[in-house]
Amino acid sequence: MIVAGLGWFFFILAAFFAILGTLGVLFMPDVYSRLQAGALSGTTAVVSLLIGSIFWVDPGPFTGRLVVLLLFFLVSSPTATHIIGRYAWRERIIPWRGSR
Repeated sequence: MIVAGLGWFFFILAAFFAILGTLGVLFMPDVYSRLQAGALSGTTAVVSLLIGSIFWVDPGPFTGRLVVLLLFFLVSSPTATHIIGRYAWRERIIPWRGSR
């Protein structure tokens, strides 16, 4: 019962981060801010979803696969975000410097 409650908590947390990331991508002014908002919220949403899935499933080999998937995502998501941001910088996309 408590383990299922923890699973639901992390699922709701993942939905919260996904909604915040969507709002961040919609309202940020330039590509770098949008990239940061989307990457940070996307990473935390997927990590929360995977942690919730770990609590939700029965212990066994599938739990180990979820842990490996979580570790892979923790490494690959920031790396991909860095590559996209670096490409934008090399293409001379200028960061936004105004005020709202």
